[in-house]
Order: sequence, then C-alpha cells, then structure tokens
Amino acid sequence: MKKPIVCCDFDGTITKNDNIIRIMKQFAPSEWTKLKDGVLSKEITIQEGVGQMFQLLTSDQKDAIQSFILEDTEIREGFKQFVDEVKKADIPFYVLSGGMDFFVYPILEDIVDRDNIYCNHASFGEDHIQIEWPHACDTQCQNGCGCCKPSIIRKLTHEDDFIIMIGDSVTDVEAAKHADLTFARDYLLNECQELGLVHKEYDTFIDLHAQFVQIKEVKEWQTQRANAGRS
Repeated sequence: MKKPIVCCDFDGTITKNDNIIRIMKQFAPSEWTKLKDGVLSKEITIQEGVGQMFQLLTSDQKDAIQSFILEDTEIREGFKQFVDEVKKADIPFYVLSGGMDFFVYPILEDIVDRDNIYCNHASFGEDHIQIEWPHACDTQCQNGCGCCKPSIIRKLTHEDDFIIMIGDSVTDVEAAKHADLTFARDYLLNECQELGLVHKEYDTFIDLHAQFVQIKEVKEWQTQRANAGRS
C-alpha cells in the first residue's frame, strides 16, 4: 500500500518570487549575476554559486535584508489551505528549501512546523555572510546541491511511500527524479517534459487542490482495504 508524502520547495513555489534572487538584486554587487548564470548553466554547483553569492553581502546587512524579505514576500495563493488539508488527511508534509533559515522560518511561522522544514543556515559572525549546509549531499549524491533534496527524501521516505514533489526551479530537478509524481511550473516544468518525468503543471496551490483530493481518496481507499484484509 503506497502512502502519500508531500515534499515542497519554498522559493518560487510557496513564495511567488525567488527570495535569493530578490536579495541579490537589491543588495549585492553586480558580480552575483555571473554566479547565478553559472548555476543555471550547471557550470558550477548550487552550493558553490549560492555560497559565493552570499559572501558578496556583509553581515551588517542582515536586518535590512530580513526586513526587505519579510515585508514584501507574497505567498502563492491557496498555500495555507493546502497545508491545512494535508494535515487533516494525516499526510506528511515537508518543506525542502535551498533558502536560508533567517527568512524561511519567519515566513512559514504558524503554517508549517519548524521540524518539517529543511533549509540552509546563514551565519553572520564574520564580515561577510557565510552559508552553512546542514543538509548537504549524502554519499549517493555528488552534485553539490547545498540543501540536497534527494538526500533528504531518502532520509524521510520508505519504499512504500508515494512521493509527491512540488517545485519550480533548477534546485528541484534531482528531487523530481526521485518522486512518483511532480507538480511543476517554470524551469522545473520544462525539465520534467524533457526528462520524461511523471508530472502535472500548476500555477497556484488552488490548482493542486483537486489533484490532492484524488490522492487523499486513494489513501483512504487503501487504508480501508488494508484494514479489511486484517479483519
């Protein structure tokens, strides 16, 4: 019996915009664009590119950066309601984010339990911001992901789980390869199409609701069937 488990990206998926890109456009010198292009072209790893981008910023900018993000971040329509539905159905829901804890945690406060959020850690103890990688690649991944979503998925899931991935960007491609079903948009949608991955397109979490109802109904039917088999 397959049990649904939902893994969801943060930047550009839960939020309407990529917060790292917004931070760089607002606060970083122009060198950041070359690093961003290197990540997108896969000439450098995500860990290298993102780490070097944040090293362009000084630690004394923390409050300004955090205020900028928290004041202007837009959550994609239907997200809170979607999370509530997942919780009611007793389906595990995890946020796998390549973003930084100092803005991911506050944005998701009172919506997603912190224990269910996996993201990177920003350190402000030196002159420039240093990024730490508490969820780096395991021995099965050599891609330099930073926050390695496939590694996290391997840790969280079992063989009898039906893995659902929700994402939008280059950081979600490897995770989508491990999913049974991916809800994709933007860059990830194109990659899923080219790679032949099982996927569905979405724009908002409202779009996901009908598909989620189907998943929930399958879960309930499977539970009933399993209980009947034990009786």
